[in-house]
Amino acid sequence: MKFPVGLAAAILVFAALYVADTLIVPVAFAVFVIAVVYPLQSLLEKRLPKLLAVLATLVITLAVVGGVSSVVVWGFSHVATWVFQNTARFQVLYGQAAAWLEGHGFVLAGLWAEHFDVRWLLRVFQDISGRLQGLASFLVFTFVYVLLGLLEVDAIKSQVLRLGRTGRAPHLPAALADTAAKLQKYMAVRTLMSIATGAVVWVFTLTAGLELALAWGAIAFAMNYIPFIGPFVATLLPALFALAQFESWEMALFVFACLNVIQFLSGSYLEPRLAGKALAVSPFLVLFSVFFWAFLWGIAGAFIGVPILIAVLTICAHHPSSRYVAELLSGQTVPEEI
Repeated sequence: MKFPVGLAAAILVFAALYVADTLIVPVAFAVFVIAVVYPLQSLLEKRLPKLLAVLATLVITLAVVGGVSSVVVWGFSHVATWVFQNTARFQVLYGQAAAWLEGHGFVLAGLWAEHFDVRWLLRVFQDISGRLQGLASFLVFTFVYVLLGLLEVDAIKSQVLRLGRTGRAPHLPAALADTAAKLQKYMAVRTLMSIATGAVVWVFTLTAGLELALAWGAIAFAMNYIPFIGPFVATLLPALFALAQFESWEMALFVFACLNVIQFLSGSYLEPRLAGKALAVSPFLVLFSVFFWAFLWGIAGAFIGVPILIAVLTICAHHPSSRYVAELLSGQTVPEEI
């Protein structure tokens, strides 16, 4: 009976997370932000009173998040404006593609072409920009929780240490400390690779003569924070726009192929070497986590899905009864015993 009861409990928990997303998502993000920025607060507390250190940490974090959000909104807004100004190009290209498909036996292509309106693409970009601009209210709630949490970190830390000393939760202090360290490393590596990827994409699109090169770099920088889905979007969109700008399938394929090479070198070669084995997770599980949390919480879930996965596996690794779960899902090959 344990498995059915456990499965039913998990379904109820995830259903609650889905229904109460507006309440829980800011809290989840606040805990994640606190884990990442607490070393900065500790450093400032050596030179400033605690309250001033907390406020300085909050201001710096707000400045960084606000700057990144502004860059993303700017990039998508410029692309949306370009779509509006060049709607006719997309309409003509779609008509040509539909005619080619219909000539090769795809009889529904002509019907789709008659009812196709490229303005839906503009509405998609406007919706994305609107959602990004709507982050303001979300960030307000999140950073209220961050402020209160930073003020209570020392108290919570002392309580966790007490639980460890008394033997009621002997593995909890090390598990939480290790989780925080891994989340800090994850964000550091992800940010470094996002900056590098955005810069390389900007240089490539500028060299290739693609319009809005800086916007494509900004979008690549932002989307790189979402594994698998983000890099795919950041390569597909410029390829479609290259098709509209140059009216050449060859150029579009060239842009798509080169951007995929950039994303592959960044995500599959450089990033794992910077992250090391400490952040090793099964790629299958990473992809599932991104889609699963995106289903529950939308774009916010896609961003925070991997940190949640890292935290869960790290806590499992520190408890003897669940250590096998972390080992099984680490994605690492175990050498055969001689």
